[in-house]
Parts: sequence; C-alpha cells; structure tokens
Amino acid sequence: MTTTIIEVLRRSSQGITKPFLCRGDDSCLYFVKGIHAGRRSQICEWIAGCLAKRLGLPIAPFEIVNIPEELLKYEILDTQKDLGQGYAFASLKQEVIEINFSSLSKISEDLQQALFAFDWWICNEDRTLSKQGGNPNLFLQSNSEKHSTPLIVIDHNLAFDLTFSKKSFIKYHIFRHAGQTFFEDKGLQRNYAAQFENVLMVWEEICTQIPKEWLFLDEEMTIPTDFDFKTAYQQLAHYKHPDFWTI
Repeated sequence: MTTTIIEVLRRSSQGITKPFLCRGDDSCLYFVKGIHAGRRSQICEWIAGCLAKRLGLPIAPFEIVNIPEELLKYEILDTQKDLGQGYAFASLKQEVIEINFSSLSKISEDLQQALFAFDWWICNEDRTLSKQGGNPNLFLQSNSEKHSTPLIVIDHNLAFDLTFSKKSFIKYHIFRHAGQTFFEDKGLQRNYAAQFENVLMVWEEICTQIPKEWLFLDEEMTIPTDFDFKTAYQQLAHYKHPDFWTI
C-alpha cells in the first residue's frame, strides 16, 4: 500500500536536490525528492536503491510515496512548485551521525569493499571523502553499538553517470583503499559477477515499478525524460567485459 504524505515539515538545506522532510500517513518521517529533484534523479534513486537492497547493502529504507494535490493547496508557492503533486521518491528518516575520516574503522573491510564495488558497477562517483573533506553520502546510526551494521547508505541521484571517470573514482572514493582488492582478486571478481548477474535478473521488475509520470518532464507527459533505460542496463551489464575489472 502506497504511503501518502500528509504534512510538509521543512526543506533540507543539504544536498543538491534539497529534499523535503515530510510526514506520511503511517506517522513516519521521510526525506522526499519531488519534481525539483528531476525525473532522472528519481529514477536513478529508485533503480540504484533496488539494486543495493538486492545486494544486501545497508541502504536507508525507501519507497515511492504519493503527494496529494489537496496537501499542496496549503503550502507556499515554492513548495508547490518544487515538491509537486503525485508520486515522489522518499527515504525514511534515520537517527544518524555524520561519518568522517576518523570513523571509517567502524566499518568492516568487507562492507567497504562491497560499497566500492557497487558504486563502480552503477557508475556512481558521488561518494567521496578524504582528510580534507568530501561528500560520502554515508552515515553512522546514532546508536551504532546496537547494530551489527552501523552504516546507512543514501543518495544515488547521480548514478549511471554517462561521464563516469575511472581515474576520478579511484582517486576520491571514500573506500578506495579497501577497493584495491576488487581489481586484484580473481575469486572476488567471480563472486561479484555472480551477484551482479543474479540482481540483473529482476531488472524488468524494478523498472516496471517506476511511476509513468517519472518518464516524462511535463505534466501532459509529452516530453520524455532524458534517462535511457537501455543505456543504464548496458552500463550494468558491462561487468561481463574484462575491462570492467581493470583500472
């Protein structure tokens, strides 16, 4: 059953898309990315999120929510324009603390490696961090000692990057050090290839769940979005080629 947004609380000041913090009819709080985030962004979030979930990565719970037209009648103009009515991408609000360079030791090497492999697979350069700063799009659960996996993974709006740079990825990715084994261990590569193949078996199922409205830039649904599903699938299927596993 689709969650309906019943209250818009505020807008986030962080992130390019600046999502809205909203309350659903299930009483939960969500960070919602509406029309202002862009249709491509919503599609990327949904597909990458589903892929991550299938791979068992600790992505923040997410879903497609409905924003009723009646709700926006009581909102300011900017909210009406940027949030928009209809279906939107929503990520469940978590109690988290921001990750920093010194807290990386709390994350297992296996998980670091898995996230490195995932971002490489989906062509996502938007997870950077060094001693000088960055934008990891990762958080630690505030009560992390109670969780076997303290990490929370968010934001994949820049996935399926058509200008993806291997050089830049290797240089700036938050888990670049743990990720080196990804290019060296043939057994590990076979393991990831098997996982990627298994997940891609549900590609059609993932895509058919995307709201029809997201496929168009205008309300009349006459101008198609610039997201190319065929190209995105080809990017993911590239793991079958030897050069996928090389720097």
